[in-house]
Amino acid sequence: VQLVESGGDLVQAGGSLRLSCAASGSTFSINAMGWYRQAPGKQRELVAGISSGGGSTNYADSVKGRFTISRDNAKNTMYLQMNSLKPEDTAVYYCTAVGILRTYWGQGTQVTVSS
Repeated sequence: VQLVESGGDLVQAGGSLRLSCAASGSTFSINAMGWYRQAPGKQRELVAGISSGGGSTNYADSVKGRFTISRDNAKNTMYLQMNSLKPEDTAVYYCTAVGILRTYWGQGTQVTVSS
């Protein structure tokens, strides 16, 4: 399974971005998916997760009410809609997919929020 993120950009505080994660390869093996982020000097943290069918989601407290995770299994794509962005949301955002035997990671996309 290969994961490719896109949509990262420089945006002002209060703005919005939509990240995408396109999966290819053995996508039939993918179960849950999620978004992580890592800011400079900090540990990677879970931002949001979504079940295989999309019916169950979970969010970090810091993004609840501002971010929305979704997936379109027909397109093998997952999304993260980010609204009301804050400077503390600045990080590299990684897409992850749980497979049968392992977890897959994308290469990351940079999100920078200016104050």
